[in-house]
Amino acid sequence: MANTEDRFKKIIAHCKEYGFIFQSSEIYDGLSAVYDYGQNGAELKNNIKDYWWKSMVQYHEDIVGIDAAIFMHPAVWKASGHVDAFNDPLIDNKDSKKRYRADVLIEEHVAKLEEKIEKEVRKAEKRFGDTFDEAMFRKTNPRVLANIEKIADINKRFVKALEADRLGEIKALIEELGIACPVSGSRNWTDVRQFNLMFSSQMGSLNDGASQVYLRPETAQGIFVNYLNVQKTGRKKLPFGIAQIGKAFRNEIVARQFVFRMREFEQMEMQFFVRPGEEKEWYEYWKEERMKWHLALGIPTKHFRVHEHEKLAHYANAAVDIEFEFPFGFRELEGVHSRTDFDLGAHQKHSGKKLQYFDPETNESYVPYVVETSIGLDRMFLAIVSHAYNEETLEDGSQRVVMNITPALAPIKVAVLPLMKKDGLPEKGREIFDTLKYDFLCQYEDKDAIGRRYRRQDAIGTPYCITIDHQTLEDNTVTIRERDTMQQERIPVEKISSIVADRIRLRP
Repeated sequence: MANTEDRFKKIIAHCKEYGFIFQSSEIYDGLSAVYDYGQNGAELKNNIKDYWWKSMVQYHEDIVGIDAAIFMHPAVWKASGHVDAFNDPLIDNKDSKKRYRADVLIEEHVAKLEEKIEKEVRKAEKRFGDTFDEAMFRKTNPRVLANIEKIADINKRFVKALEADRLGEIKALIEELGIACPVSGSRNWTDVRQFNLMFSSQMGSLNDGASQVYLRPETAQGIFVNYLNVQKTGRKKLPFGIAQIGKAFRNEIVARQFVFRMREFEQMEMQFFVRPGEEKEWYEYWKEERMKWHLALGIPTKHFRVHEHEKLAHYANAAVDIEFEFPFGFRELEGVHSRTDFDLGAHQKHSGKKLQYFDPETNESYVPYVVETSIGLDRMFLAIVSHAYNEETLEDGSQRVVMNITPALAPIKVAVLPLMKKDGLPEKGREIFDTLKYDFLCQYEDKDAIGRRYRRQDAIGTPYCITIDHQTLEDNTVTIRERDTMQQERIPVEKISSIVADRIRLRP
């Protein structure tokens, strides 16, 4: 645990030192759980968005994109259930005066039991070596089975209490499990109570009858209220999808773990409208598609797992989380939900407007069902930098910190580095830079020894460095250095662009 905590602290420090993420309003001591993306962070974030958008909209002819407003009519949030039911169960520790989400405390307790299981498995694997049958061990080992039973019992009791809104039972479960405050170690808890997460504001001046509005807590509703507009103007036939990337806001009381849980964040969501009765088939399709999208980034399968929901949201008939192994454990990265016709049905009822689709094949009108894919952009950013951050000891004993970011997503694609700041090398370097900048985001640098410049580029994840030396002036060739292997080769200047373009290509 200490090692993972130490690694997480290093990642956070690295993100600041190399221009990925800054604390918001830092010169005024910062604003809690709000962050700014620096020069390299903004580029990486934009590259993730571009990869997602192309995968959804460009590569699927049955999906289109929109950009809905952040402010919406307050009736939207009444219809969606957010005004009445968008709550977190909160509990305070009387001694430390710290506030926690009750569900998170229980999830973290369950995660510790899961860690115990994994330790037993790894210990047995070491003991038995090549003859080890992991599947059989998990099914038969008494300690593993006991912890699996404990986890199942905790989840069952928690879900039942939450669904019935019996908050006293949730407190009783926390006390029974002996869950202590992470700060004080105290088990002196208040009652559990619900807290609505929406930020509210006023629209219009006080003199002309201000109306209460909300900062949207999710981007999905902007898609649902525009369903008919898109369907009619785009002449879309079912099944079809609407994608959107946008900001959302939640008044998280327990906002922590860097950009994993923030009050202002960005979502990448797609709502896929289907014929009723076909939603489970499409749900399975999108589960598979979204996992392929993640794995195409080159992150090993072992860092992902799929968690089927036991407690379903009021709008869903099936739901799954794609979880990623962050430095603080497996947590939700993306959700795939079969939302039935809840959303369109609710908006049809509250607005009085028909949101039905006339199906020419069946000759009937109906409210479509929806399958949703929803991923947190900031969480995806954190997953990528967490996996990419590596400390390496090289053959000569020296150390380097390298960000092994998938080249297609790297903030800077090419660094142009004249070996020396004389003999016409900077001029040639500038000439090459001015050609490449139309194809890639490049960086030109001629200060310090070439080794130190390589290290700086490694630290921000630049996949390719182009070095201009005296031979370049003679035969118009340069050295191209690859970040991960540090291997170098000479290539003609006129081929730099095509070689880099080919190597950074990413196809999900």
